[in-house]
Amino acid sequence: MSKKYKLVNACPQCGCSAVSHLSPEEIKKRFGEVPNVELECGECQAKYQKKMEEVCPEWDKECKMRQ
Repeated sequence: MSKKYKLVNACPQCGCSAVSHLSPEEIKKRFGEVPNVELECGECQAKYQKKMEEVCPEWDKECKMRQ
């Protein structure tokens, strides 16, 4: 079983926060291998971008998906 990573983000428009637990495979499928990820708020439907390092704090330490 693949390790799950905690992805945390907050909408810059309404402040609503969301937490997801995804495997490296799920992260790659959903976001691809880009430095910035596109997100959509589940409350106000605002679309925004964040750096992957901000969304997944473990990105550089363990995940290493950029390599």
